[in-house]
Amino acid sequence: MVLLPQRARVSRRVKTPLGACVCRAHPKYEEKMIRAPFPGGLGSTFCSVVCFGKCAAGRHTSLCQAYQNTFTPTERVKQRIQHGFEKFKQETFLRQPKLFREVAVKQTPKFMVIACSDSRVCPTTVLGFRPGEAFVVRNIANMVPPPEQAMIYPGTSAAIEYAVMVLKVESIMVIGHSRCGGILALMTQKENVKRSVFVEDWIQIGLAARTAALKAAADQDLEQQCTMCEKESINLSLSNLLAFPFVHDAVMNGNLTLHGGYYNFVEGSFEYWLYGADGKTGAHSRF
Repeated sequence: MVLLPQRARVSRRVKTPLGACVCRAHPKYEEKMIRAPFPGGLGSTFCSVVCFGKCAAGRHTSLCQAYQNTFTPTERVKQRIQHGFEKFKQETFLRQPKLFREVAVKQTPKFMVIACSDSRVCPTTVLGFRPGEAFVVRNIANMVPPPEQAMIYPGTSAAIEYAVMVLKVESIMVIGHSRCGGILALMTQKENVKRSVFVEDWIQIGLAARTAALKAAADQDLEQQCTMCEKESINLSLSNLLAFPFVHDAVMNGNLTLHGGYYNFVEGSFEYWLYGADGKTGAHSRF
């Protein structure tokens, strides 16, 4: 139960946890909202839409702060997860019973997506994939190791094998993105200087992309070189993909196509191209 000062006022019309629309014209609903226990995970959501005036003591307060102060950090994590799942269940799971009955039996995705682990570039969100539509692998800088390094980095390689050999996906897309931290680390890596235990070993996969970017953008600044490398690394991953015999065979037999994508979250744009069996890129489309 969260109790806020009785003289606190709602500054603009908002939806309360009770589903009531409150404003200064509805003091009863305001009082109900103030005294009601709040469902989990409202913190950041309510921060931007609920603002209380000064309390009796003259201090500014907010629903979000009062709510969050009642839980420990661990409890807030649980509340956020609970709220997120309940929102998904109510707005997605329960509204699409046919879809979830189908995916409960088996998964038959048409796509495999290899994307970066960056929290800003979730491919399911960016491309609007439905549950069961895309088999997704994410790692730092969306890299695919070449076959000769598959046993050194088996996680991504195993996922590719499973997607092609078992799930029989029809398309594999490698998606890079703007302001990639992994690519920045690759572009600023210094010889004989170790800044991490695992990351720097992993990004060595992209050295050929770095070399190509430095050559093509030699007279440009670091930011432009990184952008060039972000795109070069996508094609390097596609080239490494095509080097896996089972991927190559599926492409040559017409059962699989390879695609590149670049998401620019600064501009809100997406660049797409086809990657051919001959290792050449097709025309780029920009959305």
